[in-house]
Amino acid sequence: MRKADEFTIANKPIASIDLMEKAARAFVQCFLKYEFDTSKSVAIFCGTGNNGGDGLAIAHILLANGYENIKVYIINFNKKQSDDFAINLQRIDESGCKKVILSRASELKNIKADLIIDAILGSGLNKPLEGEFAEVVKAINKLNKRIYAVDVPTGFPTEGIIIKEYNGIRAYKTICFQRPKINFFFPESAAATEKFEVVEIGLDENFIQNQSADFYLVEESDIKSMLKPRKLFTHKGTYGHGLIIAGDTNTMGAALLSSMACLHAGAGLTTACIPQSGLTALNTALPEVMALPRDGMSKLDNLEKYQAIAIGPGFGLSAESKNLLKSLIEGQKPLIIDADALNILAENSDWIDKIPVNSILTPHMKEFDRLFGKHEHWWERIQSAKIQAQKLNVVIVLKNQFTFICLPDGKVLINQTGNPAMAQGGMGDVLTGIIAAFMAQKYSSKDAAILACYLHGKAGDSLAKEFFVATASQVAQQIPKEILKLNKIY
Repeated sequence: MRKADEFTIANKPIASIDLMEKAARAFVQCFLKYEFDTSKSVAIFCGTGNNGGDGLAIAHILLANGYENIKVYIINFNKKQSDDFAINLQRIDESGCKKVILSRASELKNIKADLIIDAILGSGLNKPLEGEFAEVVKAINKLNKRIYAVDVPTGFPTEGIIIKEYNGIRAYKTICFQRPKINFFFPESAAATEKFEVVEIGLDENFIQNQSADFYLVEESDIKSMLKPRKLFTHKGTYGHGLIIAGDTNTMGAALLSSMACLHAGAGLTTACIPQSGLTALNTALPEVMALPRDGMSKLDNLEKYQAIAIGPGFGLSAESKNLLKSLIEGQKPLIIDADALNILAENSDWIDKIPVNSILTPHMKEFDRLFGKHEHWWERIQSAKIQAQKLNVVIVLKNQFTFICLPDGKVLINQTGNPAMAQGGMGDVLTGIIAAFMAQKYSSKDAAILACYLHGKAGDSLAKEFFVATASQVAQQIPKEILKLNKIY
């Protein structure tokens, strides 16, 4: 972003102070959507660098928008000022805005404000706060007021390891400029900000898009460009045959959910390889899905008739399950490996290097660590996932609130759809079935993973507008509606 700032200033007719003003206006526009009561008092804490300059610009824009009770606190601990900060400080003086200059944290007393805006330190910090900065942030957090952070909460590292002993600002919302920070997508960021929102500030998008990077955001436009329309004279054979190897005597629900998702995501044919005891449940719940009873089965024949094979949901850890997974790995046909199949792999680590290329692994955090070793931090976990995806030539879908799709070329795609309403059992089973459906339809492993993750989360987002909790079955049934919204088939 710093490079993009510099390039934009150098190549567009805009001065750095005007770009700062533009960023401040974007912040305020977003802020006013939520904090439209101009009678509230606002304390704005500003460092003396460009993040503080943003805070000063925000102060005079809020004054112009009807906020009258604003006080600016200048955190003047290092006695240095950026040029743009100095210009905005002069503007604040001319506006008559109340101002307090702090030389020490102990001078921060009797703060009376309904809202706080944090513009003390910007991005680039890579170590915990110390000394006076740590003390002033501690005092601000103790106020227990709603805090809005400018671009990044003070003390939060924008990339790299987020330490467990985080001592920075604990924001209600961070309004960040042009792009989210990579670390906002990791669970540890919840200590720094409850939520974040990105605002455009006019940086050169072509320049940003042409930068080399490991991390990419999946957007709706990507999905629209990937989805293939259904054409006249196509038939069930056109859309492939997905095989779901799932379920055990007491876990048939997982097999039903995966099969339902495969069916609703568009596979031409879906077969569920399940225990004999599950046939009645399958025939009753999903009459469109064919059955392949697997009692006593240690290997499968005629695999060439399936365009996609998913294995693992509710699969169990029996000797039969282990033998069946081993035979599929030896068959060297790409697999979608989930749940119990991942746990079997973890118990038989010598099989991992034999996983067929172009397979897709879909672990959650604990399953990933069982496979590839314990990780203390999400940053380290993602670095390991990148390495393993390249080494094994597979796609690793590391599931969380934001799912990381790690590709064999070293890129990490971040899926932003999905929400806490989806915190229900069976969601992973549904995702596996959706991936299988897209692989059956002859999408590449990469595209199948991207489409499935996006649509899975998007279905949950739509349901969250109607329901406090979305069930896995509801998500599976919502998938074709989401595809239709993005791809006008007829």
